[in-house]
Amino acid sequence: MDANSSGGEGDDIDWNTDDELEIASYGLPSSNMRLRGGEINAESGGEINAGSTEIVKASTSAVSLSSKTIDHFVGMGFSEEIVARAVQECGEENTDLILENLLKYSASSSASSSNSKLVDHFVGMGFSDEMVAKAIQENGDENIDSILETLLTFTAVEKSLQAQNQVGSDLSSEYEGSFLDDFSDIDGFSESEETTNFASDKENKLLSLASMGYTVEEASIAMERCGSDSTIAVLTDFICAAQMAKANDALLEEIEEKVRPKKLCNDHHKHKKRRMLDQGIREDEAIRLPNPMIGFGTPSDPDCVTHRKLPEAAVGPPYFYYENVALAPKGVWDTISRFLYDVEPEFVDSKYFCAAARKRGYVHNLPINNRFPVLPLPHNTIYEALPLTRRWWPAWDTRTKLNCLQTCVASAKLTERIRKALEKYEIEPPYSVQKYVMDECRKWNLVWVGRNKLAPLEPDEVEMLLGFPRNHTRGGGISRTDRYKSLGNSFQVDTVAYHLSVLKDMFPRGINLLSLFSGIGGAEVALHRLGIPLKNVVSVEISEVNRSIVRSWWEQTNQRGVLIDMADVQQLNSDRLEQLMDSFGGFDLVVGGSPCNNLAGSNRYTRDGLEGSHSSLFYDYFRILDIVKNWAQVYNEKKPVV
Repeated sequence: MDANSSGGEGDDIDWNTDDELEIASYGLPSSNMRLRGGEINAESGGEINAGSTEIVKASTSAVSLSSKTIDHFVGMGFSEEIVARAVQECGEENTDLILENLLKYSASSSASSSNSKLVDHFVGMGFSDEMVAKAIQENGDENIDSILETLLTFTAVEKSLQAQNQVGSDLSSEYEGSFLDDFSDIDGFSESEETTNFASDKENKLLSLASMGYTVEEASIAMERCGSDSTIAVLTDFICAAQMAKANDALLEEIEEKVRPKKLCNDHHKHKKRRMLDQGIREDEAIRLPNPMIGFGTPSDPDCVTHRKLPEAAVGPPYFYYENVALAPKGVWDTISRFLYDVEPEFVDSKYFCAAARKRGYVHNLPINNRFPVLPLPHNTIYEALPLTRRWWPAWDTRTKLNCLQTCVASAKLTERIRKALEKYEIEPPYSVQKYVMDECRKWNLVWVGRNKLAPLEPDEVEMLLGFPRNHTRGGGISRTDRYKSLGNSFQVDTVAYHLSVLKDMFPRGINLLSLFSGIGGAEVALHRLGIPLKNVVSVEISEVNRSIVRSWWEQTNQRGVLIDMADVQQLNSDRLEQLMDSFGGFDLVVGGSPCNNLAGSNRYTRDGLEGSHSSLFYDYFRILDIVKNWAQVYNEKKPVV
């Protein structure tokens, strides 16, 4: 749009051209000029002849006309200043265009005046002009409450930054660089969980969350729900989960068409789906995560829960066991529980079973009494699991547990920066350096391997911490990147084995297993370590790398049963399932953990819950499980009574 047609834009335009500025800055000699009988004499010696008189008369006439035009519009209530400006821009003859511009100028002036009053209002409260202007720009000038909340957040963040300037100045030059330099293998998302052992009060966490863009109310609710000792990563997980909460009704309506198997859709199946939808209409309270996260009990817990009542539709056999990340968006575990026959989830942190945290939710219909841990018992602390590191462990690193084992590890550049920061000090480094180092250690699970030397865990060490046999993912053309990725997405075997241990006395002659989203065979390894024979195993896993790992393990452990591996759960339809079940009499256990890509807190881009492109595969788990249960019901009804 042309500048002359918009009063709002004209306010910011410099109307002096380069030529005019040059003339204005040129030093003219001082002179007094007078008009005498048609000629202009200059006392400084310059003279203009009588021919110029006509020009002067024309100019006088133009001034008179311009004065009349200005008086006309001033009489309409416009100020003389903006009328003169409009006349200058539009000319004197086009009065309609002048009037249009005058109206635009007036509107702009009114808005500017209103905005100025709002700025003065908040400046009078003690906020700076710059801060107020930024808050108004972000929230608009109508929502005063939002502006005030933003100003309070800015003030809190500014105070926090001022307090940290001295600390940050010691490290800024040393640790400059791209954040991506800290990654060596970025192959997918995984849940980022931290166990806080260092001093951090509630106020600092609130300020940190505010600086990340969250409101004070959201931060306060998250801290109240998670506990004041929760890490920033855990708090942001809960806040993101709350922000992304959506009505379950719409989700269930969308899913209703997805979960319709081709066969075995008898009246019982239809009534059950309708019952689930009816329950979805109720606004039940969301499932809350327990603290501590020990489920129905752990091997070291003397007060284990030994009895629970399952809904009738959930009672096995066949048994099922579903796993996913505990820190999922709000409503996800309600939906999972509702689809899986209203079974209450069991939330467990694997730090109670091994030396690394892994917060997971499990929905299953297994008995919960007479559980026992798999032997040998895993190491319970970092020192026990990695004894060679203890020699180099500084006293100010108080960690005894590692955080959640991820699909990627820290880069050599990061560990080199840390080494250089520590080598500056002959004795214990100052608190600011200690805090920086500890933050990176917790984030990346770094361990001490020498004086001032930190390193990420090796794949063999990750295998050990997760309960897999040594070299489980090694060899066969599998890269280190693939090993970290496969391990980061797997079960913690000791935890799963504790839950599955109740099956040992129930299936002494072996078990038929349907393993969906098998990964590297966590469930298969757990059953094998428990001494439960694997008769028939149908393993469904999309990754060829993971399928190769499971096949190698099957051969190396001299399994006598039958292993059938498939690539895609979406290709496992009712016809294929019925064919398999008819061949060996059905499945005793259906295990699975659908992808957590759209559930994990570290995924800030596509954390879409069960509507995400990957995590929506949960509904295929439900679809397949329902076919298996219906087949078993029909099979048991036809089986002759002995």
